[in-house]
Amino acid sequence: MEKLQQDLYVPVGGGERLYLKRIGREGGEPVLMVHGVMANGRIFYTDSGKGLAHFLADVGYDVYVADLRGRGKSTPKISRASRHGQTETICEDLPALHAFIRRKSEGRKLHWIAHSWGGVHMSSCLARFPGIAAEVASVVYFGAKRSVRVKNLNKLIEVDFMWNTASRWLIKAFGYLPARRIRLGADDESDKSHLQSKLWAQPKPWVDSDDGFDYAAAARASRLPPVLYFAAANDPCRGHPEDVRRFRDESGPHVSCLHLLARRTGHQHDYNHVSLLTHKDAPQDHFPMVLDWLAERRDKVLENY
Repeated sequence: MEKLQQDLYVPVGGGERLYLKRIGREGGEPVLMVHGVMANGRIFYTDSGKGLAHFLADVGYDVYVADLRGRGKSTPKISRASRHGQTETICEDLPALHAFIRRKSEGRKLHWIAHSWGGVHMSSCLARFPGIAAEVASVVYFGAKRSVRVKNLNKLIEVDFMWNTASRWLIKAFGYLPARRIRLGADDESDKSHLQSKLWAQPKPWVDSDDGFDYAAAARASRLPPVLYFAAANDPCRGHPEDVRRFRDESGPHVSCLHLLARRTGHQHDYNHVSLLTHKDAPQDHFPMVLDWLAERRDKVLENY
């Protein structure tokens, strides 16, 4: 059957729309993909047919790649008028995207996949809404961490200075973080989104700053779907393997595997925070492990860190 490519929109909030790029096969198992901060869904696909979304679609999955509010092709774009943050992502956007795809796939369970901070959004949503978690068959995270506890020069520059300090100066000047304009990231961030993620990354307790919901307690009291955590060897602060491990550990009891993408663990490269998804060798090197995890061949995916 021919691979579908569709541009879809999901309404949320007050007249806002989330963009979904559908790349897949009719009748295939549905997959939701979500990007991290200062990013959009293009981390998962290219127009020329590359990326994890195309890789999964080519073997029969029905893939939906999201642009979160104001990013990518979602409307309206982030501006000084934007009032949404990660609370809206967790409590409104992910549930809306999930429900939309469930309707399109006639009620089938979904697989959830995220890059970087998208994993924090996803685990928060799954911990807060056990009903949604029961409708998710499996989860895969690439470089996902909630807090940055490692100490090195990269962390000092990229997190402590650029993210925690300089970004707040820019937000005071523009009313939002113009990350795309200054080439800090692929897309912009709202004031609230930046502030909320900054607080968690410092790190602060895994508690919602809007309503005080305790995600860590909810995760400990429930059980996430099976999660495969990929960490990259050449990722000094944006998804350091130790921070990925801490994120897995604070997410409560659940079936999981932490796999390090490194030469010393048998892979072709010491991948970084972006290349673990975009490198030309990824489809032959470690993307097949994603297939094993989604197909419940979890004994083939080894914990190695």
